Amino acid sequence: MSKHGKQYLKIKEKLDATPITTWKSALDFIVKNTYAKFDESLKADLVLGIDAAKGEQTVRGSVLLPHGTGKKMRVLVFAKGEYEEQAKKAGADYVGVEDLIEKIEGGWADFEAAVATPDLMGAVGRVAKVLGPRGLLPNKKVGTVTFDVTSIVNDLKRGRVSFRNDKTGVLHAPFGKVSFGPEKLLQNLQSLVQSVRTNKPQTSKGKFIRKLTISSTMGVGITINPDEIA
Repeated sequence: MSKHGKQYLKIKEKLDATPITTWKSALDFIVKNTYAKFDESLKADLVLGIDAAKGEQTVRGSVLLPHGTGKKMRVLVFAKGEYEEQAKKAGADYVGVEDLIEKIEGGWADFEAAVATPDLMGAVGRVAKVLGPRGLLPNKKVGTVTFDVTSIVNDLKRGRVSFRNDKTGVLHAPFGKVSFGPEKLLQNLQSLVQSVRTNKPQTSKGKFIRKLTISSTMGVGITINPDEIA
């Protein structure tokens, strides 16, 4: 028995009968064939040529999408003193240290991104086991451990996306909303793929991005040659 609904299967049949040869045509198809009553998000799934069991081959980074993600980002900042004031002025939703750590230890996590100044990472370590599995632990490599809290908060609010491969060597990342239209979505996708490529581990051999599939929240996945993303 099929796990998908009639609408999905109808779109799948249409896709099978439609020649998709470029990323532009793939995005055109997705935008024109969404059926949900909400503005669906688009995500990219990249199968990477890495050994995910080796820590040195982890692919991790972030990218500021030119058109953002279309999603409201609630940003938490672990900071005190002058950096606390800077975070508040930049528009951070939650700012503090001990009070926030206690709330997180109690199970609270109503935010999409977390930032910390370097001097507070020792304290933040208390909630590493809570934030880590959720992808919310501040990390220097993706720019969320920094004293420049103003810039990173601004970037996160504008649509900076962090990414990291999973244990199977696949990387998943959002890159916009259907309402953006094909042109803006393509520009966001290009920025994402370029950023992933710049984070290729030195020990990774052979083809790095082996497969790239895009889909909307409720839609069918479409795979095109990743080398065509300039």
